[in-house]
Amino acid sequence: MLFPNFFDRSRDYSRGTSRELSPPTSLPRSLPFLCSHVWRVSREPSAGGSARGPWPWLWPWRQLSRCLRGPPPTLRDPPSPQLRSLPLPAGRIWSPAMDTPSAGSAFEDFVEALPESPAGQFFNLPKLGGAKYDALPYSIRVLLEAAVRNCDGFVVKKEDVVNILDWKNKQNNVEVPFLPARVLLQDFTGIPAMVDFAAMREAVKTLGGDPKNVHPACPTDLTVDHSLQIDFSKCAIQNAPNPGGGELQKTTSKLSPLKVQPRKVSCRGQTTCRGPCDGGELGRNSGKFSAQIENTPILCPFHLQPVPEPETVLKNQEVEFGRNRERLQFFKWSSKVFKNVTLIPPGTGMAHQVNLEYLSRVVFEGENLFFPDSVVGTDSHITMVNGLGILGWGVGGIETEAVMLGLPVSLTLPEVVGCELIGSSGPLATSIDVVLGITKHLRQAGVAGKFVEFFGSGVAQLSVTDRTTIANMCPEYGAILSFFPVDNVTLMHLEHTGFDKDKLASMETYLKAVKLFRSDQDSPVEPEYSQIIQINLNSIIPSVSGPKRPQDRVAVSDMKSDFQACLNEKVGFKGFQIAAEKQNDVVPIQYEGIEYKLSHGSVVIAAVISCTNNCNPSVMLAAGLLAKKAVEAGLRVKPYIRTSLSPGSGMVTHYLSSSGVLPYLSKLGFEVVGYGCSTCVGNTAPLPEAVLNAIKEGDLVACGVLSGNKNFEGRLCDCVRANYLASPPLVVAYAIAGTVNIDFQTEPLGTDPQGKNIYLHDIWPNREELHKVEEEHVIFSMFKELNEKMEKGNKRWNSLDAPDSVLFPWDSKSTYIRCPSFFDKLAKEPVALQPIENAHVLLYLGDSVTTDHISPAGSIARSSAAAKYLTNRGLTPREFNSYGARRGNDAVMTRGTFANIKLLNKFIGKPAPKTIHFPSGQTLDVFEAAELYQREGIPLIILAGKKYGSGNSRDWAAKGPYLMGVKAVVAESYEKIHKDHLIGIGIAPLQFLPGENASSLGLSGREQFSFSFPEDLSPGVTLNIKAYLKF
Repeated sequence: MLFPNFFDRSRDYSRGTSRELSPPTSLPRSLPFLCSHVWRVSREPSAGGSARGPWPWLWPWRQLSRCLRGPPPTLRDPPSPQLRSLPLPAGRIWSPAMDTPSAGSAFEDFVEALPESPAGQFFNLPKLGGAKYDALPYSIRVLLEAAVRNCDGFVVKKEDVVNILDWKNKQNNVEVPFLPARVLLQDFTGIPAMVDFAAMREAVKTLGGDPKNVHPACPTDLTVDHSLQIDFSKCAIQNAPNPGGGELQKTTSKLSPLKVQPRKVSCRGQTTCRGPCDGGELGRNSGKFSAQIENTPILCPFHLQPVPEPETVLKNQEVEFGRNRERLQFFKWSSKVFKNVTLIPPGTGMAHQVNLEYLSRVVFEGENLFFPDSVVGTDSHITMVNGLGILGWGVGGIETEAVMLGLPVSLTLPEVVGCELIGSSGPLATSIDVVLGITKHLRQAGVAGKFVEFFGSGVAQLSVTDRTTIANMCPEYGAILSFFPVDNVTLMHLEHTGFDKDKLASMETYLKAVKLFRSDQDSPVEPEYSQIIQINLNSIIPSVSGPKRPQDRVAVSDMKSDFQACLNEKVGFKGFQIAAEKQNDVVPIQYEGIEYKLSHGSVVIAAVISCTNNCNPSVMLAAGLLAKKAVEAGLRVKPYIRTSLSPGSGMVTHYLSSSGVLPYLSKLGFEVVGYGCSTCVGNTAPLPEAVLNAIKEGDLVACGVLSGNKNFEGRLCDCVRANYLASPPLVVAYAIAGTVNIDFQTEPLGTDPQGKNIYLHDIWPNREELHKVEEEHVIFSMFKELNEKMEKGNKRWNSLDAPDSVLFPWDSKSTYIRCPSFFDKLAKEPVALQPIENAHVLLYLGDSVTTDHISPAGSIARSSAAAKYLTNRGLTPREFNSYGARRGNDAVMTRGTFANIKLLNKFIGKPAPKTIHFPSGQTLDVFEAAELYQREGIPLIILAGKKYGSGNSRDWAAKGPYLMGVKAVVAESYEKIHKDHLIGIGIAPLQFLPGENASSLGLSGREQFSFSFPEDLSPGVTLNIKAYLKF
């Protein structure tokens, strides 16, 4: 077995000097979740994010130990004592004391006054680097600036600056530190991070220290955006005139005490009003709004006057606050007691959306020092800000906590792939088509673990919203980030969104002074790239991805034939293996008194969701305009299809409403259900019973179509086997068609009232229409009003009570928040790393086991170990919520580990969250078997194939197995971030020798395994593992 890579050289951080160290023989197992890189698992260095240094667990260990003696050391000036429940916007340039550079930088001689801004200063990087600097890719220049600004000879050394400047020769050969300007968390991963910080306070107090000294050292923004579930959908949206006229029906719903009293909004006598604001039937079900949410403005499309929110938003948000009250109270406590933490309450928007529209600065101005904005965090969509020229990418939860503690991200100085865009896309191709086309090219080119940087004439033709959509998909082709340098298009976008003009001018001056502003005309020297890939946008055609993986791209013109091929193929990444005689089966259903027919390919879920597209007005408006033309042509969506519209923020609802397309989306069932991740994380409403029964009866391959970027099998709904990623207008089109088994070029979507066939090209909006609507409605006022609403906060959130004690008052009865056991055995000295002896195999897995398989984020199955735990505490299935919502409770999350019904354990032979307890021969839930092994004192390992831990970064995919008693994973290869998580938690990620695997070695998984770690650990060392068969 290959033992993970060690570094040949380490730094003695306690003295701030370098010296030779022998490999460590012990691991602080009482601080497992902070042990970021004790060993590596592959021959190549890690290219993602990880804590600094070969054994950086010493950093948080020392930081906690210093908390026992006094205030913790920080890498920057201490934060302001003022606590905030919302950010304080300043035209996206923020100047807290925390963001000042480290005192005593080794390169202070290169600090100069900014031209035309006497009070502003900056590090003159061109003067420092000369011709070498001019040849650097723009993304590497940002890394260099951060290293120069923070070079204190301790955390960042001159050697690091020299290595980055010599990127051409040092790429992929050295590791460098990176101190981001800020951290971004979403609540699924934010809750365990803040629970860990609360537990740190407990541990410090237990060991005699002052818990008040425990705070995040890096500015941290936490957005509560993943707790939304769609409990209500298809309610009427009546915030715009009804094209057909008529009076609204009175609401029969009972008002919540949390809601403001209903009020009627009239047109107020405007002479320009083209219709009544309070009349007409607009949805498949009627109803009137009972209140208006404060933080998401919606305007009447005829005269831009505020109107009430959709009832679905109010109902879903009310249930969200009730269901997640404990979590929200904990978050509010965290925002009160922890300095440097900013919390964005639920109902505001997605983490990546709020980051893009509100938190991003592009350039920071700290105490008159200008420096680039940068961010890391736990959301895979953080790369979206690369489209604004901001360096940022997603890292694991464990690495993020290390950054919050003040540690730098450490990454191998990456290769930078230059992606040259030429030409322009065709009229039917949307930004999503461009994304999928680029994704395919870059995946084939092999850019995993690399930076991608875009240039060429085609870039100037892409709006910022197009760029952010493209950058958002970079995790799907394996790149660390996809960077668009700031240019005139970026500045124009910022101006249109209300950016302060004086600061915009200062920003432009600074970016040009440090040569971070891209201009093809003014750049005599082109950056040098590791390799260049050229993509002609003319070659991109409309496409979707699926049915099981985002990288499997299918041209829309080939959709019907491809789906039929999938029915024939063997079960695998694309196939479903449906017998030929059953492929044309039709199952009739009765729904709302009408008979419908389901078959293979029938669409049962259609969701325009927030993950990828809501930042891009063109694709969202295209969906709205297509809906408008469809409704006007008499087309409808079948009522049993679960349709939903979950915007990334109120701004999206704002421009959909102000452009007049929202009522048409509503007419087709795409009502705004709320502002949060829902369908994309498995939080969709249950399918109608008739639909479920028909799918089971006919063993149908039912389909979901969504505008996100994740479509793993079973992610949307257990019974929906085929899931396709598509642009928002195509989601609407497939919903109207009711099936993916259609050729849009030759088959109609439906017929109009006169019986005329309506084809997709008849209702598809052209580029001129989209451009006109976008220019008219994506305007300064939208961003301005959104910022005002953000400052006011959320009525429910503002009225929520939360403790303000130094230590969190843990409730032993809580099923949401629980003090984790990681610190129970915390001692001032680490214990020795023990050998693994007589370990049993808990699971024998194949290839491409995702973090969804390991630690689900969706709903909790009623038959699962987690459900039994919750039931024993008096909860009903309706109160279970989701695994993602309960990440603050280690008891639930451990029971949820390997609870995915799609988990294929070779011991069982079919998908099921089961395994065999070999001493007794029982087939048990994975948790129950692990619990029994732990009682017997038997250590555990996992056997796996290639790409173990692929998919979303998820810290509980490492924490859960650790708490189950797993000591090691032996696999053919790993997803890098998950590998780092295993290392961080204290699980040894071992790798089979090249060309070998469990099968080739004749392992059945029934063996017992023993091995130890030698004292003279070195890169690529081979371990001898003893395996013997007992059962």
